[in-house]
Amino acid sequence: MDWTDAVVDFADTPEQATFRTEVRTFIERNLPEQLVARPEEFSAFGMAEPGPERREALKRWRAALVERGWIAPAWPKEYGGADLSPMEQFILSETFAETRAPRLGVHDVGSTIMVHGTDEQKREHLPPLVRGDTRWCQGYSEPGSGSDLASLQTRAVRDGDDFVINGQKIWTSDAHNANWIFALVRTDPEAPKHRGITYLLLSMKSPGIAVRPLHQMHGGSEFNEVFFEDVRVPVKNAVGEINRGWYVGATHLDFERSSIGSAVGNEQTLDALRAFLVSERGAGSGRSRLGRVDAPRLQLADRYVEAAVARTLSQRIISMQARGLVPNYEASMSKVFGTELGQRIYRTAVQLMGPYGGLTDHESAHTPMRARWSTLFLRSQAFTIEGGTSEIQRNVIATRGLGLPRG
Repeated sequence: MDWTDAVVDFADTPEQATFRTEVRTFIERNLPEQLVARPEEFSAFGMAEPGPERREALKRWRAALVERGWIAPAWPKEYGGADLSPMEQFILSETFAETRAPRLGVHDVGSTIMVHGTDEQKREHLPPLVRGDTRWCQGYSEPGSGSDLASLQTRAVRDGDDFVINGQKIWTSDAHNANWIFALVRTDPEAPKHRGITYLLLSMKSPGIAVRPLHQMHGGSEFNEVFFEDVRVPVKNAVGEINRGWYVGATHLDFERSSIGSAVGNEQTLDALRAFLVSERGAGSGRSRLGRVDAPRLQLADRYVEAAVARTLSQRIISMQARGLVPNYEASMSKVFGTELGQRIYRTAVQLMGPYGGLTDHESAHTPMRARWSTLFLRSQAFTIEGGTSEIQRNVIATRGLGLPRG
């Protein structure tokens, strides 16, 4: 391990300070009133589709971001991006998080198409992504292929100019709303498992695709099962080389992998929790144990210290990227620490709410902050699974960070 990679520069250069001010000023002047986040109005069931007024505000906000190229800031300007440096992307994300402005962006599929796609695929898919006209979902995990994704079994058999797909994907976020899906499918069953896989783009309107929501214990249903029965997809929809899709799927053009938004979000969550606990409704109602004994206060202090650590891990990653380095195990460290911290924050919140903390009825007058804490405590159990399990991240840290043998 080269410890010089751990050097973090916390200070902005004059140019970076100017850009940070530019971003903050843009948000103050352009963010519609309907999109200004007010923690006291938070609903844990905010995953529902927005109403007409908010949808119109989101359109205006997206249009303003598109004009600046900030929807896809890492992309070249010719494709609607801003061609920002890694540090500028970091400042953009950090400022949006600090001001609670909606950070509209493009799905990672766009970055993959940018690197591996044909000119025809770029023309067809990138402009709608920037405008927000298409919604994508990701077809990776299967019932028997999660952490060991390369063992996937969904088959795509070549039939003339088409592939015919049969199989199933699971834990597919937003599949019930998406109109396109990108999927890894097995096109050569005789090849070693990391080969013989192809990265395909499919319209969700293709005959033979069925979506079934998975109901989660927090009340939401953002995950789904997706079934493919004799679904025909043009061969031209393959991104990159056929049978080399594993390497295409590993592409991440977006340099902003620091998770700074989550790190700032943790701090804001703690601020909202502390404000509620010391308010008349939180403390005066007898629901909060804050201030009665030392242990709860120490728990909250511990979470604040850990949130500062999470932010420092994010700053380390972006400092590496600014020097032309590629974070590897460092990103895994940030992911493990940040997601497990999120779970600890919501567990602490429920405990500090006292006997009412476990209520999930968001309409009850007895439920603190419309079930924000109890619902997100339940939702947080998935934090350490989605986006790569903590077990997989720890393997990366052990082998690539500490140099331990594989196992």
